[in-house]
Amino acid sequence: MNAFSRRGACPALSAPMQTGDGLLVRLNPVAGGLAPKSLIGLGESALRHGNGIMEVTARGSLQIRGLTAESARLLAAEVDALGIAVRTGVPVETGPLAGIDPQEVADPRPLAEQIRTAIEEAGLTARLGPKVSVVVDGGGQLAMDAVTADVRLKAVRADAAVHWSLSVVGDARNAMPLATADEDAARDITVAALRMVAEKGREAHTRDLSERQLNSLASWHSVAPLSVLPDISPSRGEIGSVDAGSPFPTLQISETIGESVISPLEGEMSGRTEGGASRKPIGLFPLAGDTFALGIGLPYGSMPAQSLIELATQAAGLGTTEIRLSPGRAMLFRGLAPSACASLQATAAALGFVTDAADPRTRIAACPGTPACASGRIATRAIAETIAAQNSGLLDASLSLHVSGCAKGCAHPGLAALTLVGDENGAGLVVGGTAKALPAGYRPGYDAARGISGILAAIRAQRHRGETAAACLTRLGAAGIAEIYRQE
Repeated sequence: MNAFSRRGACPALSAPMQTGDGLLVRLNPVAGGLAPKSLIGLGESALRHGNGIMEVTARGSLQIRGLTAESARLLAAEVDALGIAVRTGVPVETGPLAGIDPQEVADPRPLAEQIRTAIEEAGLTARLGPKVSVVVDGGGQLAMDAVTADVRLKAVRADAAVHWSLSVVGDARNAMPLATADEDAARDITVAALRMVAEKGREAHTRDLSERQLNSLASWHSVAPLSVLPDISPSRGEIGSVDAGSPFPTLQISETIGESVISPLEGEMSGRTEGGASRKPIGLFPLAGDTFALGIGLPYGSMPAQSLIELATQAAGLGTTEIRLSPGRAMLFRGLAPSACASLQATAAALGFVTDAADPRTRIAACPGTPACASGRIATRAIAETIAAQNSGLLDASLSLHVSGCAKGCAHPGLAALTLVGDENGAGLVVGGTAKALPAGYRPGYDAARGISGILAAIRAQRHRGETAAACLTRLGAAGIAEIYRQE
């Protein structure tokens, strides 16, 4: 393993990516979840071969950090020995409760598997870029509304039958609708769209398709085609999630497809209130047979492997049958009785996990920063913890806050209302931009939390009745916010 995947590619188990704290690998179990003993085994491997830090990403992937070329090979061998089959190829994602949620419209897994097979048979995997993805959403308690994809399929009931609503370029709120089709046609339209993308090159996405191509897809064997689609070329403005005229986007913690933003869950740590259907993956979710799935979050998507081992061990003892990774940087523990849920929740809270959907840590994106990452210039997690502890009532769902150790912006590549970024001058503040933007003001890294607290205090003092934090920031203006941040 002498060549490592470039930044922006997907750091699969067989192609780790170089980061500031060593190599990183990302894996998604083929089965959709892990047995508790498998998660324990992965944690032990992370301790042996990495730096002991494990993560769940905004899209629900598991990451292990701090590897070397040799230890990455050993880790891959141990994953294989544990019997964990991991997904490869174009991501075709389903919800974290797919197939077990009594409230879902349809089980999305069979269609997702058909699409994966068709993509492979069409030879598209090698021709599509690493960030091209498909979402197949069966609905239910944890819909995939806030996850962005090149092609989205959502189960709907029509004429007493289940059909699939197809759209492209975005999340449930802003994606461009194409058609409603039966299962076979939905598969064919999806593969046809990806074939068109592949013909444009590995940097292409569905946002690059022409109006003519989109109209062609919309009329392909669909139940309800949309014959006229608006122009979504860059000159007309690609579909986005920023309110017109506002420098403070309501975008939240995310991974990206191209320049689009992928928020994990509404109102959350990346989450907005989108479509009104999604909810955070934290708390109790009723399943069949008087059992529940308990959602537990990782603060900033990261926890020590030892803490995950302890939690999984407790979960196994309480009867957990499966642990599923969830968009929104969380894990769902399946098969628990109500009393067992309460016990596991208490253990998780004591270990430092997020057990309350209102936890202010779910509003903040933070990379490892110093001292964990050699690229980091500020202690991001310490800053984030201080901000969360001191300003819990002010971090509402409208406000996205990103604390980045350097300009790479790994934890949240998209826009945020407020971004703290470390560089040689200290902790810079970017208003309504990304970590790559030029900061409007600076404070020493050790004092950055106080600067953000000053901004949030101004919101408290000047927010109008019914006004969101983001709306208040817009009214205060970027220059005024930067001045507040710089004040001693």
